[in-house]
Amino acid sequence: MVDLFKYCPHCAGPIVYKSIPDDTHPRHVCTLCNTVHYLNPKIVTGVLPIYKEKVLLAKRAIEPRIGLWNVPAGYMENGETVEAGAERELWEEAKAKVKNIRPHLIYSIAAINQVYMLFLGELVDINFSPGEESLEVALFSEDEIPWKELAFTSSAVCITKYFENVKLKSEKVHIGQYTHPKNL
Repeated sequence: MVDLFKYCPHCAGPIVYKSIPDDTHPRHVCTLCNTVHYLNPKIVTGVLPIYKEKVLLAKRAIEPRIGLWNVPAGYMENGETVEAGAERELWEEAKAKVKNIRPHLIYSIAAINQVYMLFLGELVDINFSPGEESLEVALFSEDEIPWKELAFTSSAVCITKYFENVKLKSEKVHIGQYTHPKNL
């Protein structure tokens, strides 16, 4: 484990990475005040906006994966719910609002310590436009999805599962994970 902390944010004492009693993992611990500093996965939240069985995607204006399409999503902020974070990200990326927001996909990427919590929601109207993080936003039917130009596997899984649900007339909530090939 790389030492991400050198000094305690509470007392400025040196940090060591060590096993502690009654814990299952080594932790970053302050040598002066004994504060344990936990590093936990980041939550990425977003919403796949729906309009007449079309989905709204955003073309990224920022790295990583600039110029590629994705489900509007981003890191959750402290003090907000996952639903509020999803709606905020949608507004930031597509200047759009949804109603009837509901869970759709929980997608783990353990290798980079991220958990995606993606929702579905109906567009309130079709007055959307690129936000500061997007080059373009557009509605796509299933046969129009730019599959080879999607930025992230989470977007591909989210969109695929949405259209699977449409065909099955289902509202199933999906759980999945990305596993890296062993030779990467």
